[in-house]
Amino acid sequence: MRPRQALVSLQLLRAAPRRALGLLGRRPPAARPGRPETVRDIIQNSKEVLTVLRQGNPTFKPVLAIVQVGDDPFMQEISQNMAEETGLNITHICLPSESSEDEIIDEVLKLNGDVKVHGLALQLSSGSYSNKILNAVKPEKDVDGVTDVNLGKLVRGDAHECFVSPTARAVIELLEKSDLAIDGKKVLVLGAHGSLEAAVQCLFQRRGAMMMSCQWKTQQLQKKLQEADIVVIGSPKPEEIPISWIRPGITIINCSRDFPTEKHDFSQSNLQYSDLVVEEDVSTLAAALRIQNVVNSGRRWLREQQYRRWKLHCLKLQPLSPVPSDIEISRGQSPKAVDVLAKEIGLLADEIEIYGQSKAKVRLSLLERLKDQADGKYVLVAGITPTPLGEGKSTVTIGLVQALTAHLNVNSFACLRQPSQGPTFGVKGGAAGGGYAQVIPMEEFNLHLTGDIHAITAANNLLAAAIDTRILHESTQTDKALYNRLVPLVNGVREFSEIQLSRLKRLGINKTDPGSLTDDEMSKFARLDIDPSTITWQRVLDTNDRFLRKITIGQANTEKGFFRQAQFDIAVASEIMAVLALTNSLADMKERLGRMVVASDKSGQPVTAEDLGVTGALAVLMKDAIKPTLMQTLEGTPVFVHAGPFANIAHGNSSVLADKIALKLVGEEGFVVTEAGFGADIGMEKFFNIKCRTSGLIPSAVVLVATVRALKMHGGGPNVTAGVPLKKEYTEENLQLVADGCCNLQKQIQIAQLFGVPVVVALNVFKTDTNAEIDLVCELAKRSGAFDAVPCHHWSVGGKGAVDLARAVREAANKKNRFRFLYDLELPIVDKIRTIAQTVYGAQDIELSPEAKAKVDRYTQQMSTMPGLPTRPCFYDIDLDTDTEQVKGLF
Repeated sequence: MRPRQALVSLQLLRAAPRRALGLLGRRPPAARPGRPETVRDIIQNSKEVLTVLRQGNPTFKPVLAIVQVGDDPFMQEISQNMAEETGLNITHICLPSESSEDEIIDEVLKLNGDVKVHGLALQLSSGSYSNKILNAVKPEKDVDGVTDVNLGKLVRGDAHECFVSPTARAVIELLEKSDLAIDGKKVLVLGAHGSLEAAVQCLFQRRGAMMMSCQWKTQQLQKKLQEADIVVIGSPKPEEIPISWIRPGITIINCSRDFPTEKHDFSQSNLQYSDLVVEEDVSTLAAALRIQNVVNSGRRWLREQQYRRWKLHCLKLQPLSPVPSDIEISRGQSPKAVDVLAKEIGLLADEIEIYGQSKAKVRLSLLERLKDQADGKYVLVAGITPTPLGEGKSTVTIGLVQALTAHLNVNSFACLRQPSQGPTFGVKGGAAGGGYAQVIPMEEFNLHLTGDIHAITAANNLLAAAIDTRILHESTQTDKALYNRLVPLVNGVREFSEIQLSRLKRLGINKTDPGSLTDDEMSKFARLDIDPSTITWQRVLDTNDRFLRKITIGQANTEKGFFRQAQFDIAVASEIMAVLALTNSLADMKERLGRMVVASDKSGQPVTAEDLGVTGALAVLMKDAIKPTLMQTLEGTPVFVHAGPFANIAHGNSSVLADKIALKLVGEEGFVVTEAGFGADIGMEKFFNIKCRTSGLIPSAVVLVATVRALKMHGGGPNVTAGVPLKKEYTEENLQLVADGCCNLQKQIQIAQLFGVPVVVALNVFKTDTNAEIDLVCELAKRSGAFDAVPCHHWSVGGKGAVDLARAVREAANKKNRFRFLYDLELPIVDKIRTIAQTVYGAQDIELSPEAKAKVDRYTQQMSTMPGLPTRPCFYDIDLDTDTEQVKGLF
C-alpha cells in the first residue's frame, strides 16, 4: 500500500471540530468580519518570526507533515490558507481508513527521519487511534502535543520545553479573550479522552480552576452539569442526553465534531444560557496555534544547527607508571555508549546506525541538515621521515583532540584511516594510537570495524570476475549469440537495462529498441575486445600472503583454455578504496566507480567499469561503506574512522566525507584533526594536492610529528629494525646526532611552507629523551620556520600531556594563511611529476624509463577519453538510487 502524497499545507487536529459550538460568555464582543482577530494575530506573528529566521537562513522553510487516515480532509481545509500565508510548506500523507497500526507507524517514522519536516500532525480515524501510533511521533516534531513525552513535561510544569495541545490552548485563549475569570470556577471536561483531556485539565488547574472530568454515560452526569460553571465538550453528545440537563448561564466550549449529521448544535437550542454568543471557533484558533508550533519547532531546529560548545561527558584517566601495554589501557577504560556520544556532539537519533555498543555509522543526510553551518578549523598531522617503528602520528592526533576537548573545552574531532588487517597481522601492528592516547575499543578499531574493507574486497573482486568473464564469453560466442545473451528475452520482451542504455549513448548509438540495432551496432555494443595484457585490475584480499603475489587463473576445464597470469593485492590497495576516500556523495562515488579504467581494448582505448555494466552493483556493495564510523578516544572525545588508502600507491588519507561531516559538527570555533600517511613529503603533499583539491577544503595548520629517535637515525645513527633492541645511540643522550638529523625536520617544514600553511612541530617525547635533546629539537625547529615547536607527553598521561600543543595549534590555525597547490590540474602528467620531484624532493630534473613513459602515454590517452558468471550476469540490472539509497533490480 502506497500513500497518496500532495504538497498542501496543514496539520492535524486529533479532536478539533469542523464547526465548534463556540463560547457562551457574558459580554457581547465587537463584530469581527472574516477571520477572528486572535487567529489573525497568531498567523501574523508566526509570519514575522519566520521572516526574521530567514534573514540568516534564506532557504529555510518549515514543513508541516499531516498523516491523514481516512477520507476526511478537515485538517487540510482548515489549515491550508494559514500555512500558505505564514510561509510554510505542507506534506500531506493520505492513508486508507483500513491501514494497519504498523503501516501508519511506518509513515510516521519516515517523517521523523526527514530533516526537512519540522512538524508532524496525525488525523486518525476512530478505528486507527492508538497510543502506540501517537508515541511514534518524535517529540520534537509533535506539534499537537500528543506524545507522552510532551504531556509529561506539561504536567511537570515545563510547558516552555514542550509542545502543548493547540486545542487545549485554544480553549484557554477563548476564555481569557472574553475576560471570563477562570480562577475558582468549577470546570467539567466532558467526553474528552487521552492527551486532550490531560492537557485541558492541566491548563485549567494552573489557572486555579476546580476540575471535574467524566464521560457522557457517567451516572451522575446531570449533577455534574448542574454544578459546573464551564463545560469543555470533547466528543459528540449522545441523543439520549437531553439539553435541558445543562443549566442556563453556563459557559460551554465545544471541542468536538458531531459526525456525521452535526444535529446536536447547542447554539440552535431554545435554552437561554446568556444574552451573548461569541463566534470564535475553537478549531480555527487551534489550527493557528498549530501553525505557530511548527514555526517554533523550526526555530528550535535552526538554533540546534548553530555552533555550540558540546556538553561532552569526558572520561577520566588514571595514568599508571610504568605505562601498561596498549591493550591493557584500552580494556581498562569503559567507553560511553555510542548513542550517548552521538547525542552529545549534536547527531540526531535517525542520523546514526549503531553497530554494537561502541560503533555507529553516520548517515550523509547530516550534511544537508548542517549545510548552512560554518566549518571548523582543519588541521593535518604529518610526520618527518619515520623509522620502521613509526613516530606516533596517530598517537599525536588522538592526544591533540583529547587535549582540545577534554582539557580546553574546545569542540574537536579526530578523523583517522581504517587500518588494514595486513599490517595488523604483519609487522607494523594496529593503528589506534598508543599509550593513553588511543581510540577504543582498540580490538574493534583494528579488526573488522563495520566491514568497510570487506565491502571493498567484494566490490573489487566482482569487477575482477566481470573482466575475465567478459573475455571468456566474447572469445567463445558469435556477435549475435553474445548480443542475445546480453539483452535476453524476458516474458517475450527484450529490453536494455539503464547501464546498457548509457553504453549505447557513449557509443553514439541513439536507439532504445534492442530489435532496431544493425549487425554492426550489435557487435559494437556487445564486444569490449579487452586486451588481456593490459589488464590493471587485480583481485584483492585483506591479508598479507606472499604466495598470492603471482598466480595463474583459469586453469579449470570449464574456462575452455583461457588462462593468464594475475595477482592478488592487499584490499586497501584497490582503487575502490581511493574512490571511497575521495568521494563527496553517493552519486559522486557511483560516478567515480564507473570511470575506473580496468584495461585497454585491442585498439588501445580504455575499458571502464561502466563498459562492463557493473557500476550499479559496485555502488550497491559500497552503499553502507560510504558512511563514516563513529568511535571515541580514551577520554570520550569523538573520532571518525573511514577509508584507508596507502600513501605509497594512493593518496594515504582518510575520507573527505568524514572530514566534511566532522567540520560541520564541531562548528566554526572547533577543530578537525586528520592524519596523512608516511612522511610529510608524500602523505602531506598528496593531502594538499589531491584531497584538498577534491574536497575544496582549506587546511588551517599542519602539525609535524618528530621524535628524537628518528632524528638520530637521520643524523647518521645505526639502522632501526622492528623487533630488534635499539642501539645505545638511541637510549643515551647524543646531541650531535640530533642536530645532524634535524636537516630532515627542516626539509619537511619547508615542504609544508610551500603550500602556505603554518607548521607546528610536535615532538613526541619518549622516556629515553633528555631535556637537552628536547630543547635542541624545539629550538632548531623554530629556527627552520616552524610557527612553534612543543614537546608532547600524551602517550604517558593522555590529553593533559598535549595541552601546550593544543594551545599552539589553536593559535596557528587562527592565523591567516596563503594556501596554494603546487601544480595546475591541467598540466601534463610528466610536468606534474617534475614539479613534485623538484619542489618537494629537491631533484634537478626527472628522466622516465621506457616502461614509465609507456604508462604515462597510456594514462594520458585514457584520461582524454568461485562459480562462474554467465554472459549476462544479474549485475546489469542491479543499481542504486543515489537519492533514496534504494537498491534496484536485486531480485
